[in-house]
Amino acid sequence: MCGRYTLTVTLEELMVRYMIGETMVPFHRPKYNVAPSQQVFAIINDGHSNRLGELKWGLIPPWADDPKIGFMMLNARAETAASKPAFQQPLRRKRCLIPADGFYEWKTTARGKQPMRVVLKSRALFSMAGLYETWVSPDGTKINSCTILTTTPNDLVAQIHDRMPVILRPEDESLWLNRMISESDALAPLLRPYNPDELEAYPVSSAVGNVRNDDSSLIEPFTADEQLGLW
Repeated sequence: MCGRYTLTVTLEELMVRYMIGETMVPFHRPKYNVAPSQQVFAIINDGHSNRLGELKWGLIPPWADDPKIGFMMLNARAETAASKPAFQQPLRRKRCLIPADGFYEWKTTARGKQPMRVVLKSRALFSMAGLYETWVSPDGTKINSCTILTTTPNDLVAQIHDRMPVILRPEDESLWLNRMISESDALAPLLRPYNPDELEAYPVSSAVGNVRNDDSSLIEPFTADEQLGLW
C-alpha cells in the first residue's frame, strides 16, 4: 500500500512543474509526513488547463452512508479498480495526479520494522496516479476526497513491501488526466511498476511512524546504530 509520503517543495515549484497558471490554494509548507485523512494536493484537468487543489486522502464514494469509509479506501489496487463499485466511475472520469517527492514503506528486519523512504535518484517531483470523488452529506456538506492507485512492486520496492504506488512517467500524465479517455484498456499500460533503475531507497528515523512528527529530520538518512538508539 501507500500510507505515507512527502511533498517538500514550495507552492511555486508545484505550479511550475504542473503548469498551473493560478490557484485558490493560499499557502503550502513543506510536508515530510503526509498521512491518511489529511488534506493533500492534487492536480486535475478541466479540459483546458491543469488545476491545483486539495482533497481529503481516503476516497468516500457518493453512495456511502458514513464518510468514515474513506479510511478503508486510502489505496485502490490498479489490477481490480475497474471492477470495484467505489472506483469504477472515478477511473473513467475522475482521475488526478498526487504530487510527491518521496514515499515511505516499512521493511521487516531482524531489529523490527525499519521505515524506508523511496525517492527518484534525481530527487525530482513525481506524480502518483489518483482517483477522486465528491460526497454530499444529508445536510449538504461536501467532502472532496481521493485515493492512490497501487501496483505490484518493482525489483527495488519488492525488497521492502509487496505493493507500491503507481508512479506515472511525466509523458503519461496528460493521458491520465484526459477526461475524454475513459476506456480501462487505454489506461492499463500506465498502471505498471516504475522503472527501479530510476529510484533509490534509504532508511529513515522511526519517528516517521508518528503522524504528529513532520519536520525535515524525518527524511535524513539513518544508520542502523542510530535507529537502534531510538527503540
